[in-house]
Amino acid sequence: MRAQTHPVPRHPVPLARTPTSVSDTDEEEVAPFIDRPCYVFNPRLRLTMNDRRCEHCAHYLTPRCPSVEEFLDNVEELSPE
Repeated sequence: MRAQTHPVPRHPVPLARTPTSVSDTDEEEVAPFIDRPCYVFNPRLRLTMNDRRCEHCAHYLTPRCPSVEEFLDNVEELSPE
């Protein structure tokens, strides 16, 4: 008897979101580069990477990204002086 196989979907499957812990911090501080309204999944990546993180966006760190200056400011804050 053969095991039943299921077809692989050809469209992105929405991933379940993990709840963030409740704290005094603002949600934007906890995850500032996740789930932005401008997010467009980069089709060159595996579908399993479609988690709405900016680094998986097709426009990440390009001139088409509306948040590119914010990303660069964040890198400057993290750089040692």
